[in-house]
Amino acid sequence: MRRKFVAGNWKMNLTLAPARALVAALRERLSPLPPNVDVAVCPPFVYLFPMAKSLDGSGLQLGAQNAYEEPEGAFTGEVSVAMIADTGARYVILGHSERRHTIGHHEDDRMIARRLRAVRAGKLVPILCIGETLAERKAGQTNDVLSFQLAAALIGSESITAAELIIAYEPVWAIGTGQNATPAQAQDAHAHIRRDLRRIVGSATADGVRILYGGSVKPDNAAEIFAQPDVDGGLIGGASLSADSFAAIVRAAAPAAQPVSAR
Repeated sequence: MRRKFVAGNWKMNLTLAPARALVAALRERLSPLPPNVDVAVCPPFVYLFPMAKSLDGSGLQLGAQNAYEEPEGAFTGEVSVAMIADTGARYVILGHSERRHTIGHHEDDRMIARRLRAVRAGKLVPILCIGETLAERKAGQTNDVLSFQLAAALIGSESITAAELIIAYEPVWAIGTGQNATPAQAQDAHAHIRRDLRRIVGSATADGVRILYGGSVKPDNAAEIFAQPDVDGGLIGGASLSADSFAAIVRAAAPAAQPVSAR
């Protein structure tokens, strides 16, 4: 069985003092950590080093919100995988819907695939985000969009192992809107993703890859969503900025969690 995973994406929120206070509160509320649940926080780049120090010894892990595909060079404003690794971070979010659709230069599938390969080469674990817009869902294109984004991102990474990849299904229409996929809708999408993974990387790997749900997860809906057979945890946005809410979501993952070899 797959081990549950809950990651908090802080996005562009908090300054240093509130960030340290949030981590201190999480350490208090999640000590000891629930068994069989991995937990990470993903602060803005500038706070990776101080948050690594704040997290030290807690069992909570660290992730970054993006990475550039080149190892070095004249890329003003970008951050390489090696730089991220130097901070002690283990995970890197890639292809988040806000990066794809609303900010920056609208990252495309080719760019995301290159970044995924760079993260793997740097021995970090990508959290690959895929998901459909509201218009695509209404048009009945959800599965087609998920299949395309997944296959495009994994070009050149077909030899990946379960321990080297995390997928986050994030329906774009449910991020920061207060709307949410029903547990059944989440399970349908996750099951489709896992079927596609079996085709791309083989059944043994696909059945070990953790697929997270990301879309307005809150303490009052987390347990039902996480109980779905192909939902292995969550990529949490706004609720991760509250120690009480995030800790409650982490605890909600524990009842369904089981040991897994993919770590």
